[in-house]
Amino acid sequence: MKERKIIRVEEKVPVNLLIPLSIQHMFAMFGATVLVPFIFGISPAVVLFMNGVGTLLFIVITKGKAPAYLGSSFAFLAPAGIVIDQMGYEYALGGFVAVGFCGCIVALVIYKFGSDWIDVVLPPAAMGPVVALIGLELAGSAAGNAGLLDETINMKHVIVFLVTIGVAVFGNILFKGFLSVIPILIAVIAGYIAALACGIVDFAEVAQAPLFSLPHFQLPKFDLSAILIILPVILVITSEHIGHQVVTSKIVDRDLLKDPGLHRSLFGDNFSTMISGMIGSVPTTTYGENIGVMAVTKVYSVRVIAGAAVLSVICSVIGKLSTLIQTVPGPVIGGISFLLYGMIGTSGIRILVDSQVDYGRSRNLTLTSVIFVTGLSGISVKLGNVELTGMVLACIVGMLLSLAFYILDKMDLTNDKES
Repeated sequence: MKERKIIRVEEKVPVNLLIPLSIQHMFAMFGATVLVPFIFGISPAVVLFMNGVGTLLFIVITKGKAPAYLGSSFAFLAPAGIVIDQMGYEYALGGFVAVGFCGCIVALVIYKFGSDWIDVVLPPAAMGPVVALIGLELAGSAAGNAGLLDETINMKHVIVFLVTIGVAVFGNILFKGFLSVIPILIAVIAGYIAALACGIVDFAEVAQAPLFSLPHFQLPKFDLSAILIILPVILVITSEHIGHQVVTSKIVDRDLLKDPGLHRSLFGDNFSTMISGMIGSVPTTTYGENIGVMAVTKVYSVRVIAGAAVLSVICSVIGKLSTLIQTVPGPVIGGISFLLYGMIGTSGIRILVDSQVDYGRSRNLTLTSVIFVTGLSGISVKLGNVELTGMVLACIVGMLLSLAFYILDKMDLTNDKES
């Protein structure tokens, strides 16, 4: 490999390349995916186990044609937190199972009636900004992880952040050969070394962690009121899934909504969430961090994603290893996130460019403008205990607006209808 090349979705990867590429994907998802179980007050081991298993199930269900890593979903935090406080975590698990089951039903409906409706409710002028918002609304999270939003800035954190993002950015354009496909992993290692030099890494928990430990599994309990509190999240995760599949399609240069089909990927995503609830884990979702890794490295092979999933399962039973990975400090995660989230935002702009969206047409200018302002304004809409905000709210607004334009076109009332 004298020059960087694209490694396609179905392409085989030699073991000496597969291992570092898989580790790179695992580091990309690790910080966010273990945060959810910490918030819920459960061990991350069962989550690492199920995320790995869920990703492998997803790959099988999508026939190895849709590269995606399933990490912990943040969409369930608010409603699940209410159920946990009132009834206990077991009843939240019942809600996760119910949402996953209903999501599978939605996937079967899409299988029956197709996904052509997406072109109507999310034309390029709407889909572009929606996809861009997936990355842009996470910008604050990247800065927060890096410690750049703290009231008092710790210069040690700034140094670690600058080392990490510096290696990621310049490595992406300067590294050649083998190194050109693992710039994120190299950036993480460089940032970790900088963190060690600055004295902000604590190995106390690693020393106390057992060498081997089985994940703590538990069964769900079902209550109608708990299910109704959590069920509206299905609107959020469906919109998020469609957006992720569209941006991944642009990155890998194939229409994943057609092949393997939105019904397969949506079913795989929700089936994993349902199984997660059955064994005591948290809901899963396709991860933007790993989409960003693919955009940076141009490595799309599902075998690499599968390798990361296997490593996640291994980490779930090796206590010291998973605890060691958790010592990677926030400024390192924030440093690589700056680049990864930005890549997702750029993919949304790419949709507008590739589709040659004509902003001379009033509808296109209106759609993009309203979606961007809705997503970035911070406004929110509450449906019971579920809050719609950011990309999800913008996506729903864009869909309703596009549908209204479509109906007005059919009634021959618009002044910019294409001839």
